[in-house]
Amino acid sequence: MSQSGWLIVRIIETDADVAEGAAWLADHDERLAYALSQTGPLPLRRRPDGFAQLLSAIISQQVSVASAAAIWKRMEDAGLTTESAVLTAGAEGLRDAGISRQKIAYSQALAEVQIDFNALRNAPDAEVVMTLTAVKGIGIWTAEIYTMFSLGRCDVFAPGDLALQVAAQDLYGLTERPKEKELRQMSLGWTPWRSVAARLLFAYYHIAKDREGI
Repeated sequence: MSQSGWLIVRIIETDADVAEGAAWLADHDERLAYALSQTGPLPLRRRPDGFAQLLSAIISQQVSVASAAAIWKRMEDAGLTTESAVLTAGAEGLRDAGISRQKIAYSQALAEVQIDFNALRNAPDAEVVMTLTAVKGIGIWTAEIYTMFSLGRCDVFAPGDLALQVAAQDLYGLTERPKEKELRQMSLGWTPWRSVAARLLFAYYHIAKDREGI
């Protein structure tokens, strides 16, 4: 329990946790049960947490997967994956790694704010999202994806994600792709396993559209 008295909810740490959530969703929603029958067992999709993970997310914004990977490799090779390294390198050092002017500003803002990532592990979901989105260059989508996959929270969703919207439209036979507000409301029916519902919809999107989500 944190100092504020907030009790940590279930953390997704293993494939068994994901399977438990998927079984619950299938029992409570016949469309999700159908999706699971098509996808099979869902991946864990856990990621590291911390500064480097968020910096990588910033670097990946609005560029192709290949371009993001190439830039990130240059960042790693140059040792530019910590707050101190980013601040020491300055704009010129980051530019040499291939980062755009706007993302240089975002990267420096993230480094300057000095987020207490250890504290985030014990913070309520809403507080995590609020803390991250207060940083220039980090939007709610990035914050929710980080909370889901880097912190392993079981009941977070990212309704602004296009792949999730498309998958929901297809799976539920909707005439239009649900907007963020509509899908957020829809996702409430998947509590307390919304993060597993996201994994399921990402997997279903891959099958239905033969494309990858995040």
